[in-house]
Amino acid sequence: MSGGGVTTAAGPAQFELTPENLDLANIMVAKYPPGRQQSAALPVLDLCQRQGGGWLSQAAIEYVARFLDMPAIRVHEVATFYSMFRLRPVGRHLVQVCTTTPCWLMGSDGVVKACERALGIGLGETTADGEFTLAEVECLGACVNAPILQVGDEYYEDLDPDLATAILEAFKRGETPKAGSQTGRQGSCPIEGATTLKQMGLPEGA
Repeated sequence: MSGGGVTTAAGPAQFELTPENLDLANIMVAKYPPGRQQSAALPVLDLCQRQGGGWLSQAAIEYVARFLDMPAIRVHEVATFYSMFRLRPVGRHLVQVCTTTPCWLMGSDGVVKACERALGIGLGETTADGEFTLAEVECLGACVNAPILQVGDEYYEDLDPDLATAILEAFKRGETPKAGSQTGRQGSCPIEGATTLKQMGLPEGA
C-alpha cells in the first residue's frame, strides 16, 4: 500500500532526532545483529515521524538513511510502501477510516460520510485549523469489529455513523474518547456475548 504518495513534501531543510529519541533509536538498532542495522528502518522512521508532527519530511528520510548507513531511496521505498507513514503534513488528529471489504460490508461508507460531515472535509483533506486530517486506509487489521477507524494510535470499533460522529465531536471538544468497541463488546467476543470460556480461571482442585 502506498502511504502518502511518492512525492515527499520538502519540509524543514534539516532534521535531527532529539537526544532522548536518539537514545531510543540506538536501542532499536541494537536489537539487530551487527551489520543488520538497516532492519531498524521501520521503528526509526516511526520515531522520526512522531517527532516531526505526524509526517516524514525529505530531511527526515535522509537523516534515517545516514543514521542506518543505507541509500536514501531505500528509506523512501519503505516510507511509501506502508500506509502508517505520511509524506505530507497532517492535522493534529489523523483520522483513518478503513474501507476494506469487511468494514465496507458492515457500513464503512456511512462512517466515511459521517466523518466528512462532522469535519467539513473530504478524504485526503485537512481542516482549515489544522486539527484534523481525514484519510481512507486499507485494512487496519481489526476486521471482526468492523467498521473501524483509527485516530492517532487508537482504534475505535463497532461503529455506525452516529458513533463515528460522536467520537469526532468529542475530539473537537478536547476530550479523548474511550478507545475500543463503541458498543460495549469485550475484545472480539460475538455480538451476542461469549459462547465459550464463560467461567474464568481453573476449577477448584485443578
